[in-house]
Amino acid sequence: MARRERVMRMSVEQPLWRALTAYRVLTMVYAIGLFTSAYEHFTRPWLAVGYYVVLAGWTLATLPRVANAAACTKRFLTLDLTVALTGILLTPLADAHERVTAGGPTLPSIWTAGSVLAFAVKGGWRWAAVASTLVAAANLVERGSPARDTVHNVMLVWVAAIAIGYVVEVARASERTLARALEIEAATRERERLARDIHDSVLQVLAMVQRRGAVLGGEAAELGRMAGEQEIALRTLVSGGLVPVSRVSEDAAEGAVVRAVDEPADQDPDAPADLRTLLAPYAGARVSLAEPGAPVELAPAAAREVAAAVGAALDNVRAHAGEHARAWILVEDEPDEVIVTVRDDGPGIPEGRLAQAEGEGRMGVALSIRGRLRDLGGSAELISVPGQGTEVELKVPKDATGVPHAHARGKAAGRD
Repeated sequence: MARRERVMRMSVEQPLWRALTAYRVLTMVYAIGLFTSAYEHFTRPWLAVGYYVVLAGWTLATLPRVANAAACTKRFLTLDLTVALTGILLTPLADAHERVTAGGPTLPSIWTAGSVLAFAVKGGWRWAAVASTLVAAANLVERGSPARDTVHNVMLVWVAAIAIGYVVEVARASERTLARALEIEAATRERERLARDIHDSVLQVLAMVQRRGAVLGGEAAELGRMAGEQEIALRTLVSGGLVPVSRVSEDAAEGAVVRAVDEPADQDPDAPADLRTLLAPYAGARVSLAEPGAPVELAPAAAREVAAAVGAALDNVRAHAGEHARAWILVEDEPDEVIVTVRDDGPGIPEGRLAQAEGEGRMGVALSIRGRLRDLGGSAELISVPGQGTEVELKVPKDATGVPHAHARGKAAGRD
């Protein structure tokens, strides 16, 4: 079945391209008008006429190039600026010397600013600074000396181009932020809709099965227990924001684009993984998961190793804390590291038991937990007080890559 796609476009930048298109046409007409009104003062009018023919043809032929950022390539910008610089440098050859030294307009006149502004809209203030500096150098060569009006015009173009370039960069950042906000809003609404639907159907059925199973006892009680675990896992899934978001935001020529699709596209294998997604399956009737509202991102391999270490800790809880023991998983997203704490209310570990287990060759904690975290550049601390349960604190740095390990890890049968 083909995917349906809704596209919402938001662009602060696009009106600038439309304004630039109109500006180039109007300033071309203006430059030709200036030449026509002062035709008799030109020493080589034929040179000016030839340039204006090229300028008019270039301006009209390249209007599609200044329609959006995608069409406005670096090659086009280079050629466009070359046309402007050539016109400035040809001015002393075509116009009278008196007019040039008196501050008369160059052949392209203010059309040159359009070329510089194209750099600003396309590449931001840095590109604008480079283009306006080249125009300033050409104007100084054309005039022969840094006259006051020349410096004034050069500084005006330079400051205006850099300011517009900076505004464009801010506008693009705002568009990306807005696109992300719309993406989150759409995902939240979809999650709320799913939560309502599931609550009105599946969750209520699972809750009823759990209650009835507890009343009937026997095999029905076991079925009720399983239904309760699935209810908690499903409730965590729909309320914790772990539903994949079928939306893509991008900065295209038309501005920031948010696409809402019915099916998620294939994810980049190198993209950061959300640790919450990997830990969600561990939640159940006797395992509670507390996590941040935002994604907890790690390198995919590192996230899998942390999740495996959590699984090993829960295996130990099931094996040694007793059938009715409860466990809690707490995920903390710190600026430089991620901390995952697994705590249970079991009998705890007798003093010296871990050292004894390692001596007997049972390496569950040593390899399945501590070894994984050590290879990630993190640490695993185990705190246990007899009669008060056990707490395992896993710390992994945000920049951990999770490089495959050379040694094999055994999975201990005991809390080792």
